[in-house]
Amino acid sequence: MNQAAFHSYLASGVLKFPEKADPQQLFDLRFNSNITLIQHLFFELYPEEKHLKEFGKLQQLLSDLFDKRPDHLRLIDLQRMAEGNWYQDQRLVGMQLYVDRFNKDLKGLKAKLSYLEDLGINLIHLMPVTTRPEGENDGGYAVNSYTEVDPRYGTRADLIHLIKAMHKKQMHIMLDFVVNHTSDEFPWAKKAAAGNKKYQRYYYTYPDREIPDAFEKSLPEVFPESAPGNFTYNEEMKKWVMTVFNNYQWDLNYSNPEVFMEMLRNLVALANIGVDVVRFDALAFLWKKIGTISQNLPEAHMVISLFRLCLQVIAPGVILLAEAIVAPNNIIKYFGQGIFKGNECELAYNATLMALLWNSIATKKTLLLYKNLKDLPSKPPEGAWLNYIRCHDDIGLGFDDRYIYEVGWDATEHRKFLLDYYTQKLEWSPSFGQLFMYNPRTGDGRITGSAASLLGLEKGLKTKNEKFVDQAIDKIVMLHGIILSFGGIPMLYAGDEIGTLNDYSYLNEKDKRDDSRWLNRPIHDWEASKARYQQGSIPSRVFQQIKHLIDIRREHEVFADRNLPVLHEPNNNHVLVFERTDGKNSGILVLCNFHENDQVLDAGWITALGYIKNAMYSDLISGEKRKLNSGLFSIKPYEIFWLEFL
Repeated sequence: MNQAAFHSYLASGVLKFPEKADPQQLFDLRFNSNITLIQHLFFELYPEEKHLKEFGKLQQLLSDLFDKRPDHLRLIDLQRMAEGNWYQDQRLVGMQLYVDRFNKDLKGLKAKLSYLEDLGINLIHLMPVTTRPEGENDGGYAVNSYTEVDPRYGTRADLIHLIKAMHKKQMHIMLDFVVNHTSDEFPWAKKAAAGNKKYQRYYYTYPDREIPDAFEKSLPEVFPESAPGNFTYNEEMKKWVMTVFNNYQWDLNYSNPEVFMEMLRNLVALANIGVDVVRFDALAFLWKKIGTISQNLPEAHMVISLFRLCLQVIAPGVILLAEAIVAPNNIIKYFGQGIFKGNECELAYNATLMALLWNSIATKKTLLLYKNLKDLPSKPPEGAWLNYIRCHDDIGLGFDDRYIYEVGWDATEHRKFLLDYYTQKLEWSPSFGQLFMYNPRTGDGRITGSAASLLGLEKGLKTKNEKFVDQAIDKIVMLHGIILSFGGIPMLYAGDEIGTLNDYSYLNEKDKRDDSRWLNRPIHDWEASKARYQQGSIPSRVFQQIKHLIDIRREHEVFADRNLPVLHEPNNNHVLVFERTDGKNSGILVLCNFHENDQVLDAGWITALGYIKNAMYSDLISGEKRKLNSGLFSIKPYEIFWLEFL
């Protein structure tokens, strides 16, 4: 059973008045209901005959960490327990942003909260703001600390003030927990390099190439161009250290239980500054085993579930997001399986939907989208997808080759077509993107670029092609309309709401020029944002339509993530149709056209879906009420409908 739901059930009487509840009593309840599962996981990872003493330390640690939880956050925990699955509410809409690129620093972000409120954003994912090495630092994902703020963003006090201001506005904050690795400047790494054996065991360190070479036989390369191989020789330590991502990011050794307990301390310290959602970065890599690719291993899932169950005992109002951009059937596992179903991460990126949306834009067809989504296992009732059209990273083509062949296409040629379409290799394509980490040996590659540029706005403006401009705006709105209605939490990327184009300035910066992901990490254009109410301007056309969709979503409980979307496959492979219901009598039918020409559906097919009581419907987006007559239902290029039947 899902432990969070179990806790709420056991405490349901007390939680009617959270402010009057005894936090210690409820901690004891959570501890006692979780400890058996925690013990099972701990000894699966760390055999009892060797680590009984460490398990005793973990039990005491849970109590010690709860004592450090601030009182006001304990109250929020209890309020969320009473609410239950608060993250599935349709009023929750997120945005991901870089603090310095959005508005200079944490104080600057605090000053712009009203802008985000205006759009309807109430969950903000801040890209890393903690201390990191100078120069190359993987955009802050090489951490020198888990809670200390880098001076370029302000101070720790600034971060706490921001969070308090957000909470007063009923806004939530998400921060990253870089769980797989630290920087080579992290205190543990420095001690290891200086010869401290204890801290050398916190990482994967070896005196010669024997074990590293054994690992390399099966380990893939994450960054084959910029960081080939998975080990780096440290001259000071005279040892090889595992560095799966970059040579300055040292992988943590979770086969050492001390590492888990130290990282649990760091996780709770992050939660204790008021973080509502913790993004577990690169969690697929947490366990390493010779002879495997060391990704998505069962032990990695055990580590994550152990983190989650311990965090539930200490801070049950805080939830985890799985940053696992992996194959569809692996993504679903991060919600938990077997006896741990619903007891791993509450949230997971819907990378499958994201990649398939870009595939449908390029092909103008929904064949692969339906093939993949229909075969994707259902998430547990307590879980929620985080739906997005792009993020700070590249766009991977993470869908199964099997389905590409099933629709009659060659997988290798199809992936080449997608790369060519989005990277200016096809003259007729409206897209302006770039390649990222292309491997000529395998043909694998990824795509970078802002949503607006990838969808044709940049080319339309450069060539003064009004059709490209209009269609690009329609595509931006349609894709956002899909993630806002598909279920889960929609997460926008800062700048997409005003149609921001690619930022080529990174080519002039030494530390960034070799990383094309900076193409889609622009400085926020506040002049363009001011034009969001200037009728006819591009920022206004994009912002107002997305804001309108968010407003509608927030008003209709049918968009809450209580029931899964139901896919309906029409006899038109350019159209996507899915249904959202509240499990009772009301429902919304979503229709989208991925083609540049008008498409039609048989009105009788729509009626035959079964839940329509009469032929009257209202399009929530346009506000128009119509009668669904027999004949054809027409959908304009890149148009989206949210149909409510009356």
